[in-house]
Amino acid sequence: QVQLVESGGGLVQAGGSLRLSCATSGRAFSGYTMAWFRQAPGKEREFVAAIASSAGRTSYADSVKGRFTISRDNLANRLYLSLNNLEAEDTAVYYCAASPITNVLRSNPAYYNLWGQGTQVTVSS
Repeated sequence: QVQLVESGGGLVQAGGSLRLSCATSGRAFSGYTMAWFRQAPGKEREFVAAIASSAGRTSYADSVKGRFTISRDNLANRLYLSLNNLEAEDTAVYYCAASPITNVLRSNPAYYNLWGQGTQVTVSS
C-alpha cells in the first residue's frame, strides 16, 4: 500500500513559482499512475495534471497547461508539481493521488484510490 505526503505549499505573489512534492512510502510507487488535484474553498476538487507510471506520458488541465509541470522520480518514490506564473485563481489545497489503473491518464478523481492530506497554495494578487 502506498502512502502519500505532500509538501512545498505556501504563500506566493502572482507571477511567482512553487514546487510541490509528494513523498510516497511503499514499494509499489512505480506501478501507479500519479496525479495532482486541487480544491478551492466552496468548489469541487478539480484535476490539475497526471503522469503515467513510466513517466513517459503526461496530461494537464487546460487552465494550467504551459505553466505547471508534473514529474516523478521512481527511484526516490517522489512526485513533483512545478507551478510557474501563478495566478490568484490557482489558490487551493493541492492533493497528490495514486491510481492502480496504468493504461489511461484519468482526470476523474473517482479513479484514484489513494490520496495525501493536501498542501495549501495561496497566491496573492
